[in-house]
Amino acid sequence: MGTRGVAFLLFAATQLLAVAAAPAAAPVVGSKRFTESYVLGEIVAQTVGGTHKPGLGNTAILYEALKNGAIDVYPEYTGTIAREILKTEDRLDLAGLNGRLRSLGLAASVPLGFSNSYALGMRGADAAKRISDLKSRANLRFGLSHEFLGRRDGWPGLKAAYGLPQAPRGLDHGLAYEALAAGEIDVIDLYTTDAKIERLGIAVLEDDRGYFPPYEAVLLHRADAPRRFPEAFAALEKLQGRIDAATMRKLNARAEIDKQTFGAVAKEFLGGAGGAGARTLWSAIFAPDFLRLLGEHLGLVLGSLAGAIALGVPLGIAAAKLRGLAQPVLLLTGLVQTIPSLALLAFLIPLTGTIGVWPALLALFLYALLPITRNTHAGLVEVRPGLKQAGTALGFTPNQVLRMVELPLALPTIMAGVKTSAVINVGTATIAAFIGAGGFGERISQGLALNDHALLLAGALPAAALALVVHGLFEGLERLLVRGPR
Repeated sequence: MGTRGVAFLLFAATQLLAVAAAPAAAPVVGSKRFTESYVLGEIVAQTVGGTHKPGLGNTAILYEALKNGAIDVYPEYTGTIAREILKTEDRLDLAGLNGRLRSLGLAASVPLGFSNSYALGMRGADAAKRISDLKSRANLRFGLSHEFLGRRDGWPGLKAAYGLPQAPRGLDHGLAYEALAAGEIDVIDLYTTDAKIERLGIAVLEDDRGYFPPYEAVLLHRADAPRRFPEAFAALEKLQGRIDAATMRKLNARAEIDKQTFGAVAKEFLGGAGGAGARTLWSAIFAPDFLRLLGEHLGLVLGSLAGAIALGVPLGIAAAKLRGLAQPVLLLTGLVQTIPSLALLAFLIPLTGTIGVWPALLALFLYALLPITRNTHAGLVEVRPGLKQAGTALGFTPNQVLRMVELPLALPTIMAGVKTSAVINVGTATIAAFIGAGGFGERISQGLALNDHALLLAGALPAAALALVVHGLFEGLERLLVRGPR
Protein backbone atom coordinates (compact mmCIF):
# COMPACT_ATOMS: atom_id res chain seq x y z
CA MET A 1 0.00 0.00 0.00
CA GLY A 2 2.97 2.27 0.54
CA THR A 3 4.06 4.43 3.45
CA ARG A 4 2.05 7.43 2.22
CA GLY A 5 -1.19 5.44 2.19
CA VAL A 6 -0.56 4.07 5.67
CA ALA A 7 0.38 7.53 6.92
CA PHE A 8 -2.84 8.96 5.54
CA LEU A 9 -4.94 6.29 7.23
CA LEU A 10 -3.10 6.81 10.52
CA PHE A 11 -3.68 10.55 10.25
CA ALA A 12 -7.41 9.97 9.66
CA ALA A 13 -7.58 7.72 12.71
CA THR A 14 -5.70 10.25 14.83
CA GLN A 15 -8.06 13.04 13.82
CA LEU A 16 -11.08 10.86 14.59
CA LEU A 17 -9.77 9.98 18.03
CA ALA A 18 -8.88 13.59 18.75
CA VAL A 19 -12.46 14.62 18.03
CA ALA A 20 -13.77 11.79 20.18
CA ALA A 21 -11.52 12.81 23.08
CA ALA A 22 -12.45 16.49 22.99
CA PRO A 23 -14.04 17.69 26.25
CA ALA A 24 -17.81 18.16 26.18
CA ALA A 25 -19.28 21.63 26.73
CA ALA A 26 -22.60 20.11 27.77
CA PRO A 27 -23.63 16.78 29.29
CA VAL A 28 -23.32 13.71 27.09
CA VAL A 29 -26.65 11.90 27.13
CA GLY A 30 -27.09 8.17 26.65
CA SER A 31 -30.12 6.01 25.98
CA LYS A 32 -31.06 2.35 25.75
CA ARG A 33 -32.16 0.51 22.63
CA PHE A 34 -35.94 0.86 22.76
CA THR A 35 -38.28 3.57 21.55
CA GLU A 36 -39.07 5.30 24.83
CA SER A 37 -35.43 5.56 25.86
CA TYR A 38 -34.50 7.00 22.44
CA VAL A 39 -37.26 9.62 22.75
CA LEU A 40 -36.40 10.58 26.33
CA GLY A 41 -32.70 10.71 25.46
CA GLU A 42 -33.47 13.15 22.65
CA ILE A 43 -35.66 15.27 24.94
CA VAL A 44 -32.87 15.49 27.52
CA ALA A 45 -30.19 16.20 24.89
CA GLN A 46 -32.23 18.96 23.24
CA THR A 47 -33.08 20.48 26.60
CA VAL A 48 -29.41 20.82 27.59
CA GLY A 49 -27.94 21.28 24.11
CA GLY A 50 -25.77 18.20 24.63
CA THR A 51 -24.68 15.21 22.57
CA HIS A 52 -26.95 12.16 22.46
CA LYS A 53 -25.36 8.71 22.19
CA PRO A 54 -28.44 6.68 21.27
CA GLY A 55 -29.20 2.98 21.61
CA LEU A 56 -26.16 1.97 23.67
CA GLY A 57 -27.69 -1.32 24.75
CA ASN A 58 -28.83 -2.60 28.12
CA THR A 59 -28.53 -1.35 31.69
CA ALA A 60 -25.10 -2.91 32.21
CA ILE A 61 -23.57 -1.00 29.29
CA LEU A 62 -25.15 2.31 30.29
CA TYR A 63 -24.02 1.79 33.88
CA GLU A 64 -20.43 1.17 32.75
CA ALA A 65 -20.63 4.23 30.51
CA LEU A 66 -21.72 6.37 33.47
CA LYS A 67 -19.02 5.03 35.75
CA ASN A 68 -16.19 5.67 33.32
CA GLY A 69 -17.47 9.08 32.25
CA ALA A 70 -18.31 8.20 28.65
CA ILE A 71 -21.78 9.67 29.30
CA ASP A 72 -23.05 11.99 32.02
CA VAL A 73 -26.77 11.21 32.21
CA TYR A 74 -29.43 8.89 30.80
CA PRO A 75 -33.13 8.17 31.41
CA GLU A 76 -33.68 5.24 33.77
CA TYR A 77 -36.37 3.73 36.00
CA THR A 78 -36.36 3.41 39.77
CA GLY A 79 -37.10 -0.31 39.78
CA THR A 80 -34.24 -0.95 37.36
CA ILE A 81 -31.85 1.10 39.48
CA ALA A 82 -32.80 -0.89 42.59
CA ARG A 83 -32.72 -4.36 41.05
CA GLU A 84 -30.06 -4.09 38.33
CA ILE A 85 -27.59 -1.53 39.67
CA LEU A 86 -27.98 -1.70 43.46
CA LYS A 87 -28.84 -5.43 43.42
CA THR A 88 -31.53 -5.07 46.07
CA GLU A 89 -35.09 -6.34 46.37
CA ASP A 90 -36.00 -3.38 48.60
CA ARG A 91 -38.55 -0.95 47.17
CA LEU A 92 -36.75 2.34 47.56
CA ASP A 93 -37.98 5.86 47.00
CA LEU A 94 -35.77 8.47 45.34
CA ALA A 95 -34.08 9.42 48.61
CA GLY A 96 -33.41 5.79 49.42
CA LEU A 97 -31.93 5.19 45.97
CA ASN A 98 -29.65 8.20 46.25
CA GLY A 99 -28.47 7.09 49.67
CA ARG A 100 -27.14 3.90 48.12
CA LEU A 101 -26.03 5.38 44.80
CA ARG A 102 -23.73 7.85 46.56
CA SER A 103 -21.00 5.25 47.11
CA LEU A 104 -21.03 4.51 43.35
CA GLY A 105 -20.54 8.17 42.42
CA LEU A 106 -24.03 8.33 40.90
CA ALA A 107 -27.31 10.08 41.64
CA ALA A 108 -30.92 10.00 40.44
CA SER A 109 -33.05 13.10 40.06
CA VAL A 110 -35.72 14.86 37.98
CA PRO A 111 -38.67 12.42 38.23
CA LEU A 112 -40.35 12.88 34.86
CA GLY A 113 -43.91 12.16 36.02
CA PHE A 114 -44.80 8.65 34.85
CA SER A 115 -44.16 5.02 35.69
CA ASN A 116 -43.35 2.49 32.99
CA SER A 117 -43.51 -0.93 34.52
CA TYR A 118 -42.74 -4.25 32.96
CA ALA A 119 -45.77 -6.41 32.20
CA LEU A 120 -46.73 -9.47 30.16
CA GLY A 121 -49.11 -9.20 27.22
CA MET A 122 -51.16 -11.60 25.09
CA ARG A 123 -53.51 -11.34 22.11
CA GLY A 124 -56.89 -10.23 23.42
CA ALA A 125 -58.77 -13.28 22.16
CA ASP A 126 -56.37 -15.74 23.81
CA ALA A 127 -55.43 -13.77 26.91
CA ALA A 128 -55.36 -14.94 30.48
CA LYS A 129 -56.37 -12.37 33.09
CA ARG A 130 -53.51 -12.80 35.52
CA ILE A 131 -49.88 -13.86 35.29
CA SER A 132 -50.58 -16.67 37.76
CA ASP A 133 -53.02 -18.18 35.21
CA LEU A 134 -50.07 -18.92 32.91
CA LYS A 135 -48.76 -21.64 35.22
CA SER A 136 -51.38 -24.11 33.98
CA ARG A 137 -50.76 -23.30 30.29
CA ALA A 138 -47.34 -24.83 29.70
CA ASN A 139 -47.82 -24.94 25.91
CA LEU A 140 -47.80 -21.15 25.55
CA ARG A 141 -44.96 -19.79 23.42
CA PHE A 142 -43.10 -16.96 25.17
CA GLY A 143 -41.08 -14.43 23.16
CA LEU A 144 -39.17 -12.19 25.57
CA SER A 145 -36.63 -9.43 25.00
CA HIS A 146 -33.02 -10.42 25.59
CA GLU A 147 -32.59 -7.89 28.39
CA PHE A 148 -35.72 -9.11 30.17
CA LEU A 149 -34.44 -12.69 29.95
CA GLY A 150 -31.25 -11.76 31.79
CA ARG A 151 -32.44 -9.14 34.30
CA ARG A 152 -32.79 -9.87 38.01
CA ASP A 153 -36.24 -8.24 37.88
CA GLY A 154 -37.08 -9.99 34.61
CA TRP A 155 -37.71 -13.58 33.62
CA PRO A 156 -35.57 -15.43 36.23
CA GLY A 157 -37.33 -13.78 39.17
CA LEU A 158 -40.77 -13.81 37.50
CA LYS A 159 -40.46 -17.52 36.72
CA ALA A 160 -39.57 -18.29 40.33
CA ALA A 161 -42.26 -16.03 41.79
CA TYR A 162 -45.06 -17.56 39.73
CA GLY A 163 -43.67 -21.05 39.12
CA LEU A 164 -43.94 -20.68 35.35
CA PRO A 165 -42.94 -23.81 33.36
CA GLN A 166 -42.45 -22.25 29.89
CA ALA A 167 -39.10 -22.03 28.07
CA PRO A 168 -39.05 -18.59 26.37
CA ARG A 169 -37.32 -17.55 23.15
CA GLY A 170 -35.16 -14.44 22.96
CA LEU A 171 -36.69 -11.82 20.64
CA ASP A 172 -35.93 -8.18 19.93
CA HIS A 173 -38.48 -5.96 21.67
CA GLY A 174 -39.19 -4.02 18.49
CA LEU A 175 -40.18 -7.20 16.63
CA ALA A 176 -42.16 -8.88 19.42
CA TYR A 177 -45.46 -7.07 18.80
CA GLU A 178 -45.61 -8.10 15.15
CA ALA A 179 -44.67 -11.69 16.05
CA LEU A 180 -47.48 -11.71 18.63
CA ALA A 181 -50.00 -10.23 16.18
CA ALA A 182 -48.98 -12.80 13.54
CA GLY A 183 -49.57 -15.67 15.98
CA GLU A 184 -45.93 -16.76 16.02
CA ILE A 185 -45.76 -16.38 19.81
CA ASP A 186 -48.36 -16.15 22.54
CA VAL A 187 -46.82 -14.06 25.34
CA ILE A 188 -44.42 -11.11 25.26
CA ASP A 189 -42.90 -8.76 27.78
CA LEU A 190 -43.91 -5.14 27.31
CA TYR A 191 -43.65 -1.72 28.84
CA THR A 192 -46.91 -0.26 30.08
CA THR A 193 -46.37 2.94 28.07
CA ASP A 194 -45.75 1.13 24.77
CA ALA A 195 -47.62 2.72 21.87
CA LYS A 196 -48.73 -0.54 20.24
CA ILE A 197 -50.66 -2.00 23.18
CA GLU A 198 -53.94 -0.32 22.23
CA ARG A 199 -53.30 -0.34 18.48
CA LEU A 200 -52.88 -4.13 18.35
CA GLY A 201 -55.50 -4.91 20.98
CA ILE A 202 -53.05 -6.53 23.38
CA ALA A 203 -54.30 -7.55 26.81
CA VAL A 204 -51.98 -6.65 29.69
CA LEU A 205 -51.94 -9.38 32.33
CA GLU A 206 -52.45 -8.45 35.97
CA ASP A 207 -49.35 -8.83 38.14
CA ASP A 208 -51.47 -10.42 40.88
CA ARG A 209 -48.53 -11.23 43.14
CA GLY A 210 -47.04 -7.75 42.86
CA TYR A 211 -43.74 -8.99 41.49
CA PHE A 212 -42.72 -5.96 39.44
CA PRO A 213 -41.56 -2.97 41.51
CA PRO A 214 -42.46 0.65 40.61
CA TYR A 215 -40.56 1.92 37.60
CA GLU A 216 -40.74 5.68 37.96
CA ALA A 217 -38.90 7.45 35.15
CA VAL A 218 -35.97 9.54 36.42
CA LEU A 219 -32.62 10.76 35.18
CA LEU A 220 -29.62 8.75 36.38
CA HIS A 221 -26.39 10.71 36.25
CA ARG A 222 -22.90 11.05 37.61
CA ALA A 223 -23.00 12.65 41.04
CA ASP A 224 -20.71 15.48 39.94
CA ALA A 225 -22.66 16.28 36.76
CA PRO A 226 -24.90 19.01 38.33
CA ARG A 227 -21.77 20.77 39.59
CA ARG A 228 -19.99 20.51 36.24
CA PHE A 229 -23.06 21.52 34.20
CA PRO A 230 -25.13 23.78 36.48
CA GLU A 231 -27.04 25.53 33.68
CA ALA A 232 -27.91 22.25 31.98
CA PHE A 233 -29.27 20.69 35.14
CA ALA A 234 -31.21 23.84 35.95
CA ALA A 235 -32.86 23.43 32.53
CA LEU A 236 -33.54 19.74 33.23
CA GLU A 237 -35.46 20.63 36.39
CA LYS A 238 -38.16 22.05 34.10
CA LEU A 239 -38.87 18.50 32.88
CA GLN A 240 -39.82 17.33 36.37
CA GLY A 241 -43.37 15.96 36.40
CA ARG A 242 -44.00 17.16 32.87
CA ILE A 243 -44.48 13.77 31.18
CA ASP A 244 -47.39 11.63 32.36
CA ALA A 245 -48.11 8.10 31.11
CA ALA A 246 -50.61 9.24 28.47
CA THR A 247 -48.13 11.79 27.10
CA MET A 248 -45.38 9.18 26.97
CA ARG A 249 -47.60 6.78 25.04
CA LYS A 250 -48.36 9.54 22.53
CA LEU A 251 -44.65 10.34 22.13
CA ASN A 252 -43.88 6.67 21.58
CA ALA A 253 -46.69 6.47 19.02
CA ARG A 254 -45.32 9.47 17.12
CA ALA A 255 -42.08 7.55 16.61
CA GLU A 256 -43.39 4.00 16.14
CA ILE A 257 -46.68 4.54 14.35
CA ASP A 258 -46.32 7.95 12.69
CA LYS A 259 -42.68 7.19 11.76
CA GLN A 260 -41.32 10.50 13.00
CA THR A 261 -37.62 10.68 13.88
CA PHE A 262 -36.76 10.67 17.56
CA GLY A 263 -35.31 14.15 17.20
CA ALA A 264 -38.53 15.45 15.62
CA VAL A 265 -40.67 13.88 18.36
CA ALA A 266 -38.53 15.48 21.06
CA LYS A 267 -38.56 18.85 19.30
CA GLU A 268 -42.33 18.73 18.99
CA PHE A 269 -42.72 17.93 22.69
CA LEU A 270 -40.42 20.80 23.68
CA GLY A 271 -42.49 23.27 21.68
CA GLY A 272 -40.70 23.29 18.36
CA ALA A 273 -42.11 22.66 14.92
CA GLY A 274 -43.84 19.32 14.39
CA GLY A 275 -42.62 16.46 12.26
CA ALA A 276 -42.55 16.55 8.50
CA GLY A 277 -44.72 13.53 7.78
CA ALA A 278 -43.92 9.85 7.65
CA ARG A 279 -40.47 8.69 6.55
CA THR A 280 -39.96 7.47 3.01
CA LEU A 281 -36.96 5.35 2.06
CA TRP A 282 -35.42 8.20 0.06
CA SER A 283 -35.86 10.77 2.83
CA ALA A 284 -34.60 8.28 5.41
CA ILE A 285 -31.40 7.57 3.44
CA PHE A 286 -30.57 11.21 2.73
CA ALA A 287 -31.66 12.58 6.09
CA PRO A 288 -29.66 15.48 7.57
CA ASP A 289 -27.44 13.04 9.49
CA PHE A 290 -26.19 11.30 6.32
CA LEU A 291 -22.81 13.06 6.06
CA ARG A 292 -22.16 12.71 9.79
CA LEU A 293 -22.85 8.98 9.71
CA LEU A 294 -20.78 8.55 6.55
CA GLY A 295 -17.82 10.32 8.17
CA GLU A 296 -18.10 8.24 11.34
CA HIS A 297 -18.36 5.00 9.36
CA LEU A 298 -15.37 5.84 7.17
CA GLY A 299 -13.35 6.90 10.21
CA LEU A 300 -13.97 3.58 11.92
CA VAL A 301 -13.08 1.58 8.80
CA LEU A 302 -9.96 3.54 7.82
CA GLY A 303 -8.69 3.93 11.38
CA SER A 304 -8.95 0.24 12.19
CA LEU A 305 -7.56 -0.74 8.77
CA ALA A 306 -4.49 1.46 9.26
CA GLY A 307 -3.69 -0.24 12.54
CA ALA A 308 -4.30 -3.69 11.07
CA ILE A 309 -1.92 -2.98 8.16
CA ALA A 310 0.73 -1.59 10.50
CA LEU A 311 0.69 -4.77 12.62
CA GLY A 312 -0.66 -7.43 10.24
CA VAL A 313 2.00 -7.05 7.53
CA PRO A 314 4.97 -7.36 9.97
CA LEU A 315 3.23 -10.31 11.65
CA GLY A 316 2.81 -12.00 8.26
CA ILE A 317 6.45 -11.38 7.42
CA ALA A 318 7.55 -12.81 10.77
CA ALA A 319 5.32 -15.85 10.28
CA ALA A 320 6.84 -16.47 6.82
CA LYS A 321 10.45 -16.04 7.93
CA LEU A 322 10.24 -17.89 11.26
CA ARG A 323 8.60 -21.21 10.50
CA GLY A 324 7.83 -22.03 14.12
CA LEU A 325 5.93 -18.76 14.46
CA ALA A 326 3.53 -19.30 11.55
CA GLN A 327 0.93 -21.52 13.21
CA PRO A 328 0.73 -19.62 16.55
CA VAL A 329 0.32 -16.27 14.74
CA LEU A 330 -2.33 -17.53 12.32
CA LEU A 331 -4.12 -19.41 15.10
CA LEU A 332 -4.31 -16.37 17.40
CA THR A 333 -5.49 -13.99 14.67
CA GLY A 334 -8.00 -16.61 13.54
CA LEU A 335 -9.39 -17.08 17.05
CA VAL A 336 -10.54 -13.46 17.11
CA GLN A 337 -12.82 -14.19 14.15
CA THR A 338 -14.72 -16.76 16.23
CA ILE A 339 -15.76 -14.20 18.88
CA PRO A 340 -19.21 -12.68 18.17
CA SER A 341 -18.84 -8.97 17.47
CA LEU A 342 -21.29 -7.81 20.15
CA ALA A 343 -19.58 -10.03 22.74
CA LEU A 344 -16.18 -8.60 21.79
CA LEU A 345 -17.49 -5.04 22.02
CA ALA A 346 -19.05 -5.72 25.43
CA PHE A 347 -15.73 -7.15 26.64
CA LEU A 348 -13.74 -4.19 25.36
CA ILE A 349 -15.88 -1.58 27.14
CA PRO A 350 -14.56 -2.34 30.65
CA LEU A 351 -11.12 -3.12 29.21
CA THR A 352 -10.77 0.31 27.57
CA GLY A 353 -12.80 2.12 30.24
CA THR A 354 -15.05 3.84 27.72
CA ILE A 355 -17.72 3.37 25.08
CA GLY A 356 -17.82 4.64 21.53
CA VAL A 357 -14.85 5.04 19.19
CA TRP A 358 -12.02 3.38 21.17
CA PRO A 359 -13.53 -0.08 21.76
CA ALA A 360 -15.08 -0.03 18.28
CA LEU A 361 -11.75 0.75 16.62
CA LEU A 362 -9.99 -1.92 18.65
CA ALA A 363 -12.61 -4.56 17.78
CA LEU A 364 -12.49 -3.72 14.05
CA PHE A 365 -8.69 -3.72 14.16
CA LEU A 366 -8.71 -7.24 15.62
CA TYR A 367 -11.18 -8.48 13.01
CA ALA A 368 -9.07 -7.00 10.20
CA LEU A 369 -5.84 -8.68 11.29
CA LEU A 370 -6.46 -12.21 9.98
CA PRO A 371 -6.89 -11.53 6.22
CA ILE A 372 -3.90 -9.17 6.16
CA THR A 373 -1.61 -11.41 8.22
CA ARG A 374 -2.61 -14.61 6.41
CA ASN A 375 -2.29 -13.10 2.93
CA THR A 376 1.09 -11.54 3.74
CA HIS A 377 2.32 -14.92 4.96
CA ALA A 378 0.87 -16.74 1.96
CA GLY A 379 2.24 -14.25 -0.55
CA LEU A 380 5.79 -14.50 0.82
CA VAL A 381 5.74 -18.28 1.14
CA GLU A 382 4.67 -18.61 -2.50
CA VAL A 383 7.67 -16.65 -3.83
CA ARG A 384 9.83 -19.18 -5.70
CA PRO A 385 13.18 -19.92 -4.01
CA GLY A 386 15.03 -19.36 -7.28
CA LEU A 387 13.99 -15.72 -7.38
CA LYS A 388 15.24 -15.15 -3.86
CA GLN A 389 18.51 -16.90 -4.71
CA ALA A 390 18.89 -14.66 -7.74
CA GLY A 391 18.68 -11.61 -5.49
CA THR A 392 21.30 -13.07 -3.19
CA ALA A 393 23.54 -13.79 -6.18
CA LEU A 394 23.30 -10.10 -7.12
CA GLY A 395 24.74 -9.22 -3.73
CA PHE A 396 21.49 -8.23 -1.97
CA THR A 397 21.34 -8.56 1.79
CA PRO A 398 18.41 -10.58 3.24
CA ASN A 399 16.58 -7.35 4.04
CA GLN A 400 17.10 -6.10 0.49
CA VAL A 401 15.86 -9.40 -0.92
CA LEU A 402 12.72 -9.05 1.21
CA ARG A 403 12.17 -5.42 0.25
CA MET A 404 13.12 -5.53 -3.42
CA VAL A 405 12.18 -9.07 -4.46
CA GLU A 406 9.79 -10.85 -2.10
CA LEU A 407 7.43 -8.04 -1.09
CA PRO A 408 6.89 -6.74 -4.66
CA LEU A 409 6.11 -10.30 -5.82
CA ALA A 410 3.80 -10.90 -2.83
CA LEU A 411 2.09 -7.50 -3.18
CA PRO A 412 -0.98 -8.73 -5.14
CA THR A 413 -1.75 -11.29 -2.44
CA ILE A 414 -1.13 -8.77 0.36
CA MET A 415 -3.39 -6.22 -1.32
CA ALA A 416 -6.11 -8.85 -1.67
CA GLY A 417 -5.98 -9.33 2.11
CA VAL A 418 -6.14 -5.58 2.74
CA LYS A 419 -9.10 -5.27 0.36
CA THR A 420 -10.90 -8.16 2.08
CA SER A 421 -10.36 -6.61 5.51
CA ALA A 422 -11.59 -3.21 4.34
CA VAL A 423 -14.81 -4.61 2.86
CA ILE A 424 -15.49 -6.83 5.89
CA ASN A 425 -14.93 -3.89 8.23
CA VAL A 426 -17.47 -1.75 6.39
CA GLY A 427 -20.12 -4.32 7.29
CA THR A 428 -18.84 -5.08 10.79
CA ALA A 429 -18.65 -1.36 11.64
CA THR A 430 -22.47 -1.24 11.67
CA ILE A 431 -22.36 -3.18 14.97
CA ALA A 432 -20.28 -0.40 16.54
CA ALA A 433 -23.38 1.81 16.75
CA PHE A 434 -24.63 -0.42 19.58
CA ILE A 435 -21.93 1.09 21.82
CA GLY A 436 -22.28 4.67 20.62
CA ALA A 437 -19.56 4.73 17.96
CA GLY A 438 -21.93 6.06 15.29
CA GLY A 439 -21.93 5.14 11.63
CA PHE A 440 -24.78 3.74 9.55
CA GLY A 441 -25.41 1.07 12.18
CA GLU A 442 -27.07 3.84 14.21
CA ARG A 443 -29.99 3.75 11.76
CA ILE A 444 -30.10 -0.04 11.80
CA SER A 445 -30.28 -0.05 15.60
CA GLN A 446 -33.10 2.48 15.59
CA GLY A 447 -34.91 0.65 12.80
CA LEU A 448 -34.85 -2.54 14.86
CA ALA A 449 -36.21 -0.71 17.90
CA LEU A 450 -39.07 0.73 15.83
CA ASN A 451 -39.52 -2.24 13.49
CA ASP A 452 -39.22 0.39 10.75
CA HIS A 453 -38.12 -1.24 7.49
CA ALA A 454 -37.40 2.08 5.80
CA LEU A 455 -35.04 3.11 8.57
CA LEU A 456 -33.36 -0.31 8.54
CA LEU A 457 -32.76 -0.04 4.80
CA ALA A 458 -31.57 3.56 5.24
CA GLY A 459 -28.70 2.15 7.27
CA ALA A 460 -28.12 -1.10 5.39
CA LEU A 461 -28.15 0.28 1.82
CA PRO A 462 -25.56 3.05 2.35
CA ALA A 463 -23.34 0.56 4.19
CA ALA A 464 -23.63 -1.89 1.29
CA ALA A 465 -22.94 0.88 -1.23
CA LEU A 466 -19.93 1.99 0.81
CA ALA A 467 -18.60 -1.58 0.76
CA LEU A 468 -18.84 -1.60 -3.04
CA VAL A 469 -17.09 1.77 -3.30
CA VAL A 470 -14.31 0.66 -0.96
CA HIS A 471 -13.91 -2.56 -2.95
CA GLY A 472 -13.64 -0.58 -6.18
CA LEU A 473 -11.12 1.88 -4.72
CA PHE A 474 -8.87 -0.89 -3.46
CA GLU A 475 -9.16 -2.67 -6.83
CA GLY A 476 -7.90 0.49 -8.49
CA LEU A 477 -5.15 0.96 -5.90
CA GLU A 478 -4.06 -2.65 -6.38
CA ARG A 479 -3.77 -2.20 -10.15
CA LEU A 480 -1.80 1.01 -9.67
CA LEU A 481 0.65 -0.50 -7.18
CA VAL A 482 1.05 -3.90 -8.84
CA ARG A 483 0.99 -2.98 -12.52
CA GLY A 484 2.03 0.64 -12.30
CA PRO A 485 0.46 3.63 -14.09
CA ARG A 486 -0.37 3.16 -17.77
